[in-house]
Amino acid sequence: MDEKTRSRLLQRPLTVADTGLTMGLLCELALKTIHNASEIGAIDISNELRLPFAGVIGPVLEQLDREELVNVVGARGFGEQAYRYTTTRKGMERVHLAMERSQYIGPAPVPLDHYNAMIRAQAVREIQIDESAVRSAFDGLVVSPSMFDRVGAALVSGQSVFLYGPPGNGKTTIAIRMARLLARDPITIPYAVSVDSHIIKVYDSHNHKLAAQEAEASAKRGVGSQGAIDERWVEIERPIVMVGGELTLASLDLIWDPVAKYYEAPFQMKANGGLFLIDDFGRQQMDPQELLNRWILPLETRVDFLSLHTGKKVEIPFEQLVVFSTNLNPLDLVDEAFLRRIRHKIKVGNPTLEEFHQVYQMMCTARGVEYTRDGFIHLIQEWYRKPGRELKNSHPRDLLDQLLDIARYKHLSPVATPEMIDRACTAYFADL
Repeated sequence: MDEKTRSRLLQRPLTVADTGLTMGLLCELALKTIHNASEIGAIDISNELRLPFAGVIGPVLEQLDREELVNVVGARGFGEQAYRYTTTRKGMERVHLAMERSQYIGPAPVPLDHYNAMIRAQAVREIQIDESAVRSAFDGLVVSPSMFDRVGAALVSGQSVFLYGPPGNGKTTIAIRMARLLARDPITIPYAVSVDSHIIKVYDSHNHKLAAQEAEASAKRGVGSQGAIDERWVEIERPIVMVGGELTLASLDLIWDPVAKYYEAPFQMKANGGLFLIDDFGRQQMDPQELLNRWILPLETRVDFLSLHTGKKVEIPFEQLVVFSTNLNPLDLVDEAFLRRIRHKIKVGNPTLEEFHQVYQMMCTARGVEYTRDGFIHLIQEWYRKPGRELKNSHPRDLLDQLLDIARYKHLSPVATPEMIDRACTAYFADL
């Protein structure tokens, strides 16, 4: 991580010029904030916009007052910071015009070039990961030593991974455990980004989890804009963005809201600095080749280009570990030329009998089911070897859950006897 660049970008702005934004944009944001609250204190405006009163919000409110767009209707305390504001009739007219351009209300954005520099300073490929960290992240899972090595190398590359193999063996679980390793090293992102007069909302509480220190600070924060850093930035755990069948080409570009009149960042922009998992790849509503063609350039250059609704192209970093997870044969989805561009290909196959036994015993302990050797031998002989069924890592968990349902219904102790195994397997394995 480039701490020098990060520290420079996080310096608290002391003037309007330091914010990288125009006085006009700041005035519009402040005016909309006042109008939305009906009546609000100066320091509360400062907190809402995440900008300091002295040097920034103070001059903005003075400008609004000079233009007769706001009224001071009282004070709760001493000094200009204690003033309370409402919009005038002229101010309301200006608010309506501003709302026609954008209805965004919230933390002030940071300039696009600041965002790009911050993301590049926190690139996921700069993370240092050793074998012990990988093993720790996979604690509780049955994973072969060779899998640890493949996963560790993929994480260190910080580029692209293809997880493939038959269903039911934990490809998604492996991807999530990979993401846990990244989460140990928090990053900083802005609430929003400004491109010319347009605003792109970046922070998303669904896909972004506040880092522990940030969450604690937010809970205690009374006067948010009086800190030593630029509070338009928020510290989060490295993001994990997961998408499946809902992924479309349109969702990989800036999402323009024609009513609110601002943009939502696409999935890959929200995943910057972390992991982007395309689960069940090949089941999307579009041809897999379309998606891969869209990403050939970003995967090679670490740069993506997004389109404003005006037609203008915007350059952003493509700094994330992209994981494609599929149950299908990769060669049925894409050609060899594209597969060469995927740095790491990791096959997640069916477990060996020994590995399956380990998983089964672990699941018995986790689910509170009493393990019996006779029950396990019966399970393998009658429900796998005789019908020629493949072993799957997901089966022990699912079968024991079936057993628990039956035991609870029958008021029996949850013991994995041959009889209870038969009941669970009959309910679980559909005879189609």
